[in-house]
Amino acid sequence: MSDGFPPPFPPFPPFSLQMEGDDEELENLKRKIEQDRGFNCQFYKEKCLRRRIAVRMRARGQRTFQDYGALLDRDPAEYDHLLDTLTINVTKFFRNLETWNAVEQHVLPTLFEGRAPIKVWSAGSASGEEAYTASIVMREWLRREGRLGEAGRIRITGTDIDRRSLDAARVGEYPDLSMTETPGHIRGAWFTGGPPWTVRPEARPGVEFERRDLISGEPLTGQNLIFCRNVVIYFDRQIQEQLFKQFYDSLVPGGFLVMGKVETLIGEARLLFRPVNNRERIFRRPPA
Repeated sequence: MSDGFPPPFPPFPPFSLQMEGDDEELENLKRKIEQDRGFNCQFYKEKCLRRRIAVRMRARGQRTFQDYGALLDRDPAEYDHLLDTLTINVTKFFRNLETWNAVEQHVLPTLFEGRAPIKVWSAGSASGEEAYTASIVMREWLRREGRLGEAGRIRITGTDIDRRSLDAARVGEYPDLSMTETPGHIRGAWFTGGPPWTVRPEARPGVEFERRDLISGEPLTGQNLIFCRNVVIYFDRQIQEQLFKQFYDSLVPGGFLVMGKVETLIGEARLLFRPVNNRERIFRRPPA
């Protein structure tokens, strides 16, 4: 998941999309989406959810939630476009490079102190750019430290609810748009082709992808580092607090959480985590 919204669609003949007084129709559509595709809309902020569904309604010329639900019955392929819009599967390699520099400086030296496998969770990984970036950053750090032989300790799991994005992540081929924040020397060392740019085999060992619902799915456990950037902001406050507590429980003592720059810890999480780098939103579960 990303911190932006999809680009606007081409102009469509104007019409007024009713945004008030249609709560029952929206609830029916949310239940339908969950029943048909297993995607739980109930915990999204309502304004955000309405805005995203409206993108697809305008694209298909549907004026009410009820009409759009009927369209989904007639054209099930529309679900793929809808879920892409709801999950905002747009991201980049090395997004916010300064955050990755801070991870190298403040996190990796601690992670590699021992000899055990290092488990990393990229939560809401979309098409996999973040998970592969983590792999590259860790291997680059090990190379500079003269410890590249320890790369076999790396275990990175990218999770998302969107199957199509996960399939793309496993293929590992990306357009130019995914590479716009990638330093030139990294592009030359870790990718082939262009475009599409293909992740080199050297970055893939220990990286896997699986479908997982952050809200209702079973969390990963025993993690040393969790990336969840600009994902929780789309959920209501109760779910945000639930997710932060889940991440705390998923981390081993001394493990790290990296959030998006527009996010902040709320509720109990403010007392559970310790700041490592507030500017780059890096926090730590205190060591035992």
